[in-house]
Amino acid sequence: MIHLTRLNRIPLVLNADLIETIEATPDTVISLTTGQKLVVLEPAEEVVRRVLEFRRAIHSGTLLCPRLLAEPEECPAQPAGSDPPETHGEDRRAS
Repeated sequence: MIHLTRLNRIPLVLNADLIETIEATPDTVISLTTGQKLVVLEPAEEVVRRVLEFRRAIHSGTLLCPRLLAEPEECPAQPAGSDPPETHGEDRRAS
């Protein structure tokens, strides 16, 4: 999920998995896989940067609790006997 701002300055949180295309015309127009189009204040390059940052956080394991402003006790607990995800950049495919 990424935070963006509509042209009328109303914030929105967008599911980055639904983005199909991003156009700069000169406003930033985001086309979703649902057929919906969103026009946002952020430039296309910033939207791409936020999507990449979000995906990196997921793949590195640093995005453990998806709730905004979640208290630690609200985050899901690790299953008993499991190790926390590694976040030191090791290639997990090597094992």
